[in-house]
Amino acid sequence: MMSDQTRDDFTASPRMPAGSLPRFDTPLVPRNSISGRALVAVVAIMTFLASLTTGAVILVSQAATEWQADVAREVTIQVVPAPGREIDATVDKAAAVARAFPGIADVRPYSKEESTKLLEPWLGSGLSLDQLPVPRLIVVKITPGAAPDISQLRKLLAEQVPAAALDDHRGWVDRMRAMAGTAVAAGVGILILMIAATVLSVTFATRGAMATNKTVIEVLHFVGAKNGFIAGHFQRHFLLLGLQGGAIGGGAAIMLFTVASTVSSWFSGTAGGDQTTAMFGSFSIGMTGYVAVLVQVVLIAAVTAMTSRQTVNRTLEMID
Repeated sequence: MMSDQTRDDFTASPRMPAGSLPRFDTPLVPRNSISGRALVAVVAIMTFLASLTTGAVILVSQAATEWQADVAREVTIQVVPAPGREIDATVDKAAAVARAFPGIADVRPYSKEESTKLLEPWLGSGLSLDQLPVPRLIVVKITPGAAPDISQLRKLLAEQVPAAALDDHRGWVDRMRAMAGTAVAAGVGILILMIAATVLSVTFATRGAMATNKTVIEVLHFVGAKNGFIAGHFQRHFLLLGLQGGAIGGGAAIMLFTVASTVSSWFSGTAGGDQTTAMFGSFSIGMTGYVAVLVQVVLIAAVTAMTSRQTVNRTLEMID
């Protein structure tokens, strides 16, 4: 605290204009303080988690888009066996109707063995399904860019092959679209929470730094330093801390995605690798994902700096 004599000297002398304030040989806010290192760690962790969330949302969106595209390019015809029904003839007739329909690129009837093999992931292998009415499948591929009238095809099949049922997978597409939308919404919500946590951390760190340098700030404020001058020192200090922490967290996330993409390419062609790729893609977030991570680093640094400046300004206004 200042003595009465010192306070009288400041009161007797006119306030110095802000432009004539001396330059500091040392920064107003210490750069290597314990609180500064702790804030760098917090920002790094928040940026890392935010980047993981963004990458996961991109991977899910890419996989869902590929699934929707694959499903939308195909429709399935099912022929259910029944007593007295010649199943092979019925399958051939249904396939002929589909081939003659405009906008159809390819029609592939599955044999009885192939249809039975599709049930192995659920029922296991080695089972005899001869006594079960296993449906025969016909996979119909749509010509790229074409938009065949699926309702009309369903109507023709109902008229000419009553035993055949057409499934256009519309329900699967709607579920995939809903899943992708939910994943994006959840990712955005998590990012908002992380930014809010970062803002709170920076606010407390700024108040701690101001409390540590309270005497210096009061003297500067008393001799005429404007709020913007003092706030600018804190803003630059926390901007550097935000950039440092963001670079650490964002760099770690980029390295993680790069390693995951490389490992995924090593297992490409294996059964497990193909199944993983079919579900989640190649674990490559692409250039868009890497740019998004870099944008997050800059955004978090900017949020850190602006939060610090606003905190300092509000505190100084209370002093006034």
